[in-house]
Amino acid sequence: MKKICFSLFILFILSACSSEESIEKTSKDTNEETLRIEEIELPSSIFSSQKNNTLINEEEMKQSIKVYLDSSEDLSNASNQFEEIIDSDQKLNEEGLEKFEHMKKLIKENDHNFSNYISNNTLPEGYKKDSKRISQYIMTSNQLLEELDQAINDISEGDFSEVNIGSVINGSTSANGREQKKIEDFLDEKNIDTKAFGRKD
Repeated sequence: MKKICFSLFILFILSACSSEESIEKTSKDTNEETLRIEEIELPSSIFSSQKNNTLINEEEMKQSIKVYLDSSEDLSNASNQFEEIIDSDQKLNEEGLEKFEHMKKLIKENDHNFSNYISNNTLPEGYKKDSKRISQYIMTSNQLLEELDQAINDISEGDFSEVNIGSVINGSTSANGREQKKIEDFLDEKNIDTKAFGRKD
């Protein structure tokens, strides 16, 4: 959520600047340690289930939510690291590009798998509404960040023709602080231990 707010702030600042204004970039000290592609860790597994038309018990449901949220958190951290590398003007080599594309594929698969899981099975009492809320929140967050990154890139390159700030902002209605609070209250109520939302260091 913090990343979304920060990205919106940057988007407004960039859009207010003239496309003809040049932004001077200072070179980093050669001795400064920079993040490398090899240091970015992707989760070895994401949420996955082949179950269909099955009655899910509470213990399994808690574990499913934990795996989905933990995987989402790991992928979000990896995404942030890739963004740092790209923002520092480092070029992604073939291996880096493959890893980046693999990360994006894992994000979509993780979201898709969990969405199908909660839609195609019978969840325990008290879990359907909030499981759907979690799925929508994470999927919307991932989609919004992708759109924000593209919008920021377009503005940075002086291309204002495809930027629709209003549509990007409107897309955040189901991925806001209020929704996150409801999700965290649910996680506390059900005693679901996850590192998502910075709940663990």
